[in-house]
Amino acid sequence: MNTTESPSNYNNLETLSVRDLLEGINNEDKSVPLAVEKIIPNIEALVIQIVDKMKQGGRLFYIGAGTSGRLGILDASEIPPTYGMSHDYVIGLIAGGDIAIRKAVEFAEDDTEQAWKDLSKFNISKNDVVIGIAASGKTPYVIGGVQEARKNGLITGCIVCNSNSPLSKEVDFPIEAVVGPEFVTGSTRMKSGTAQKLVLNMISTSTMIQLGRVKGNKMVDMQLSNNKLVDRGVRMVMDEAGISRNEAEELLKTFGSVRNAILNSKK
Repeated sequence: MNTTESPSNYNNLETLSVRDLLEGINNEDKSVPLAVEKIIPNIEALVIQIVDKMKQGGRLFYIGAGTSGRLGILDASEIPPTYGMSHDYVIGLIAGGDIAIRKAVEFAEDDTEQAWKDLSKFNISKNDVVIGIAASGKTPYVIGGVQEARKNGLITGCIVCNSNSPLSKEVDFPIEAVVGPEFVTGSTRMKSGTAQKLVLNMISTSTMIQLGRVKGNKMVDMQLSNNKLVDRGVRMVMDEAGISRNEAEELLKTFGSVRNAILNSKK
């Protein structure tokens, strides 16, 4: 039996108090970052490849179904506002298409050919990287997608939560975050989903930093799309340039981005 489907360490959940349920879930969640820590070298190897390919003009694609697909889309959707990159550079695809982001699409994940069809709409090249996300490591949509990507000369990786899964065997850079049984047996949106989210955070954040999208520890290319972010941008400029708030606001208004405001503050 796969680890993700193994019985919970807790029984008779319906008889537990709310406090006991919450403490049990939290206790299980504590194991997740420890599992991720063990596989940092595997994550590092994949990130190095992603950075190299993106420096050559390549893109990063996530493919998944259900919770795994949604996590990939979430990570990809945060790249433009956080790092000021176009939506064209990190792209999340989900079995069943965009409608599956909100509602389950029956049997969409069982089609082994659809993922490559979805990827092919983006004029895939050998500079692109495809990461399959599947807690079980058995999702046909994802396996079929990485198989075709690999056949076409793309670098492939995966994020799974079982050891020696079929998906891991089909990619160049497997990442296996084995977190053990879920609090509710088989509910992989819990610990497995958390592990996948942590790994995705690590991949995209370290990649963006390596690509020069962070200065010091600040998101200098973030989109100034609401008042909160404009205020954050002003404070970044004040801190980096050592100037007053009024001066920072004027620079940000004039040059349109934190990076350009900081650069022009020293002229």
